[in-house]
Amino acid sequence: MAQLLRDPAFGTENISAIAWDKYNGVLWVSTAHSAERSGQTFPEGSGLRYTTDGGETWTKIAQPLDKESDTLIVYGNSTLRALPVTVAIQNITYDIAVTRGVVWIASFAGGLRKSTDMGTTWQRVILPPDFLNSVKPTDNLSFCVSPVPGKFCSEGYLNYRAFSVMATGDSVIYAGTANGINKSTDGGISWVKFNHQNQVNPMSGNFVVGLGNKEGTNEIWAATWKAEDLSEAYGVSFSPDGGENWFTSLDGERVNNFAVFTDKVVAAASGGLYKSNDFGKNWYSPGNIVDTDSKLSLKTTTFYSAVWAEAGTVLYIGTADGLIKNSGFVGVWPDKWKLYFASQPLESVEESYAFPNPFSPKTEQVKIKYSTNGKELNVTIRIFDFGMNYVRTVIQSAPRGNPTHTVNTTGISGVIDFWDGKDDAGKVVPNGVYFYRIDAGSEKPVFGKIMVLQ
Repeated sequence: MAQLLRDPAFGTENISAIAWDKYNGVLWVSTAHSAERSGQTFPEGSGLRYTTDGGETWTKIAQPLDKESDTLIVYGNSTLRALPVTVAIQNITYDIAVTRGVVWIASFAGGLRKSTDMGTTWQRVILPPDFLNSVKPTDNLSFCVSPVPGKFCSEGYLNYRAFSVMATGDSVIYAGTANGINKSTDGGISWVKFNHQNQVNPMSGNFVVGLGNKEGTNEIWAATWKAEDLSEAYGVSFSPDGGENWFTSLDGERVNNFAVFTDKVVAAASGGLYKSNDFGKNWYSPGNIVDTDSKLSLKTTTFYSAVWAEAGTVLYIGTADGLIKNSGFVGVWPDKWKLYFASQPLESVEESYAFPNPFSPKTEQVKIKYSTNGKELNVTIRIFDFGMNYVRTVIQSAPRGNPTHTVNTTGISGVIDFWDGKDDAGKVVPNGVYFYRIDAGSEKPVFGKIMVLQ
């Protein structure tokens, strides 16, 4: 049952996928969160939402589930056994695609599904099992539709663990799974599978977490990860002919997604950001990313997503630290950068906090957020241990605020600085509680606490 919301009220939900329905002007979003079960943490899908009025109101849809009795699927000549997916744990929608009148979702254990009634009902889509390279309704088939083996059926197929889906036309759909890429040219009725094992010029790996396409062409970009075969590898796989042949690049990189505009391709990866203008023959990194106005540096090397806007002159990139924007016309990477750091607003000019907290110097830097009350002030930040013994001077009489290191200009203006968890000698400090002191101009000192845990 769909629920109409006057307020999006996403709360603490994570946004796991976004898609635009160009036919009807509808924005689709899927949400997810972490759930504790028996002392372990698992991803859990929390449904989808769509808006028809630019976000003023949202219709909420529960995560698609099966009934216990949904154990059979009729597919053409065949009646197939099917494991009912009755819980939202590991049933998280990682990708959404839209064709005319149809919404497609890739939901890991929930598999590939489609809806023709705006999410009121969902149908499981039949893909080839791991031992077949194609399926069509006229085939005589006998297998169990299941992502994992268990009591219901001994079979479990990687090709029913869906991670990505893309439509390049009303009848052409690509679905990425843990067993390769499935392609349909008849609107999702029959499918052909491409993977590392069944082609002369194959993709690098079968675990397909992201897909991209140059509009109006058969050029396909795939973020291909190593699945189970030892000969598979992480990297980018590019096909100029709709999946018949593949060329690989960025060997070893765990690419998450792509942004494609004409011949400009951006790969967002867990180890960096890359751009190619020559079909992946050469890739270029932007190097150190610094906000043009605030001079804040991006510290993370983890990039999750990217999208082109404004006729390919603006690029938005999702990172582990928030959203960034690159714009301009000159150079492989134009030099205009804007960083939108994800952080909670300050409640007063006397407030300060550190995040993430606790933090591990092995994998990240802690951010210290504070206020200069909208003014440019000379700021000193020092770190002390639990016994208030001096550890490190992070910055000494450095100009901050208006606009240096400023992260928001509405409400109470915030400023961010970083500590890498090292002392003045360059050694990583031991685990424990540390304190920081901020001296900003002649203002009263501000103190805060940081937990180092590695």
